[in-house]
Amino acid sequence: MGKKEKILIIGSGGREHAIGWKVAQSPSAPEIFFAPGNGGTSSIGTNVDIKATDVDGLLTFAKKENIDLTLALPDDPLSLGIVDKFKKAGLKIWGPTKAAAKIEWSKAFSKDFMRRHNLPTAKFETFIDFEKAKKYVAKQPLPVVIKASGLALGKGVVIAQTQKEANEVLENMLVNKTFGEAGQEVVIEEFLVGPEISIHAISDGKNYTIFPASQDHKKIGENDTGLNTGGMGTITPLPFVDDELILKIKKDIVAPTIKGMREDGNPFSGLLYPGLILTKDGPKILEYNARFGDPETQSYMRLLETDILNIVDASLVPDVGTPQGGSLGDVGHLQGRCPTSIVWKNGFACTIVLASGGYPGNYEKEKFISGIEEAEKDKDIVIFHAGTKTKDGKLVTNGGRVLGVSAIGTTLEEALKKAYKAVEKISFEGMQYRKDIGKKSLSTHV
Repeated sequence: MGKKEKILIIGSGGREHAIGWKVAQSPSAPEIFFAPGNGGTSSIGTNVDIKATDVDGLLTFAKKENIDLTLALPDDPLSLGIVDKFKKAGLKIWGPTKAAAKIEWSKAFSKDFMRRHNLPTAKFETFIDFEKAKKYVAKQPLPVVIKASGLALGKGVVIAQTQKEANEVLENMLVNKTFGEAGQEVVIEEFLVGPEISIHAISDGKNYTIFPASQDHKKIGENDTGLNTGGMGTITPLPFVDDELILKIKKDIVAPTIKGMREDGNPFSGLLYPGLILTKDGPKILEYNARFGDPETQSYMRLLETDILNIVDASLVPDVGTPQGGSLGDVGHLQGRCPTSIVWKNGFACTIVLASGGYPGNYEKEKFISGIEEAEKDKDIVIFHAGTKTKDGKLVTNGGRVLGVSAIGTTLEEALKKAYKAVEKISFEGMQYRKDIGKKSLSTHV
């Protein structure tokens, strides 16, 4: 019998726990390491005390431990070029290169990419000068959307309702540097109306296959009110997204994006996640992400039947920089089908995020968590950990988004009902969550 494959998963959130949970189900039964992991990942692998942004530390660990495959999941290490460094050292790693991931870590770059490749998106301009930005906003219809160009934990987007608010946001970003480097450049764009959806396409740099459509709920408050967060809950698949719309999204957005990246000399190998808005003029791109969404991943992993390691292997580019891509199969850029097609469970999945009191602002940590075991007695419930850790043998909170309560059901209503029933069994001081996840989707028709 050969030695066990060793897999390193980088990150500490619910997405990493969910991917690890799925990797652990692989018939190859690999040995899993998480860096740094959380209070839930330690039950399926070994947590390693190395930050996701410590690229050199991670590389040293991967060499020392003879790691066979590294999954680079969060945006920060991708923007720091972890994939390039690992490949240069001859190590197998999954994720886009620094140049390909720029489609996420620079909104100014990604909007320019959309413009050059004639992709559907909101009208926009980018600025580094406060006075010029202010003058531009004065001529735009309100509300107007202002985005920090860099990575801001999903919180660098403001919909300004008035001229005064827009000027304050611009001053905060460009003059007061409230987002640091991330806000040194801003994108100002027109406000679009319609339901937002998440599309996940796994690509080898040339070919791709897409997951069912999902929907995140970004705002902290019910009925999409309050501040933006990293995401308060997801549902998949979406009752209002039909095959015709998916075909249009493939043809007008996913295929030309993959093709454009390749033509620009930055083939995208990994997970491309465009956030879309379904306007009366058709789907438009709000932004690109260069990795799995969180908490979309938690819902996807509940429905995925195929061994995730097979999917990762198929999308790995054999040699960095080669234009032909990996082995997802040359099926033509419209079909976007993997030759060994990805199998999904019938039914629906949802994930409800339980967050710390005060999130997405200041919040306290180390609040004792109870009820997880009780909630997981239902076979259709899995609790994915995000901001948790173990202290003195007890599970405590350790972040803004603490847990993702995930459920599956034959209908979306059934999945949501089960998830909320499980939520009632869990508690920690200050716990907050949205009670309307999926509600709009049950009645939305586009």
